[in-house]
Amino acid sequence: MKIGLIDVDSHNFPNLPLMKISAWHKQNGDEVGWYDPLTAWLNPPDKVYMSKIFTFTEDYPHPVSGKEIIRGGTGYDYPSGGRMLPEEIEHICPDYSLYPDLCKDTAYGFLTRGCPRGCDFCIVAAKEGKCSVKVADLSEFWNGQNNIVLLDPNMFACCGWKDLSQQLIDSKAWINFSQGCDIRIMTEEKAECIKQMKVKRIHFAWDQYKDRDKIIPKLKMFKELTGWNRDKVAVYVLVNFNTTLEQDLERIYTLRDMGYQPYVMIYEKDRLPKNHVVRKLQRWVNMRAVFGTVKKFEEYARL
Repeated sequence: MKIGLIDVDSHNFPNLPLMKISAWHKQNGDEVGWYDPLTAWLNPPDKVYMSKIFTFTEDYPHPVSGKEIIRGGTGYDYPSGGRMLPEEIEHICPDYSLYPDLCKDTAYGFLTRGCPRGCDFCIVAAKEGKCSVKVADLSEFWNGQNNIVLLDPNMFACCGWKDLSQQLIDSKAWINFSQGCDIRIMTEEKAECIKQMKVKRIHFAWDQYKDRDKIIPKLKMFKELTGWNRDKVAVYVLVNFNTTLEQDLERIYTLRDMGYQPYVMIYEKDRLPKNHVVRKLQRWVNMRAVFGTVKKFEEYARL
């Protein structure tokens, strides 16, 4: 069969479902390539897979020619739960050749799925369940690359976190925990395991101001045990959900004073005008050079 792939988001991040679909079809002798709207109408593919991760992404702008068109991903299916990959595709090693630049010596994948928190601003519990469960060993998507990017929503809430951590330690690869790990459940034992990994970057999250008294002591403990600072550790700060600007700034200043790098994430950003104050806040914090020189948001807002 001839297979066409469309990465609807194209946000400079590899699309994991498409890489798995590509690997499975190639394994079965099919011809796989990126869909070309200029030529597909002359010889339509047997199947076209369209993957859309983000709900705010515009849909594919061109007509799609194909004998069968399959659309999937949170961007299409949320909040219904969505189309799941068949087991034989879900557990195949991704075809990293689809993204030669983004996947150069880098593996991407999930060791766990689900999260027990069920936060109102997050879709993970609705999509994957309100429990963090192991779904793969590292060898399922890693075959010796020097870099590993983990997409797990809450790995350290999984009862198998210790075994998975040891797999990461044994890999001797550079690890990037790309999602916001739950610092509220951090323990000295977990911090010591993380310290043994070759961590390139780990992200925590301070999503709600009300968790201040839980999060600050845990962040202090983690810093004392690891000695890591903003070069290794960033903390996602959710804004535009249920906090005031004053509460947002308090979290940002607190994290900076503790030696961590805050990173602002805007809830439902696409609904805000371009000159909205939280958009300015995000630009100020997330441009590290600016954030490092302009110490107060009021100063930046006047620029």
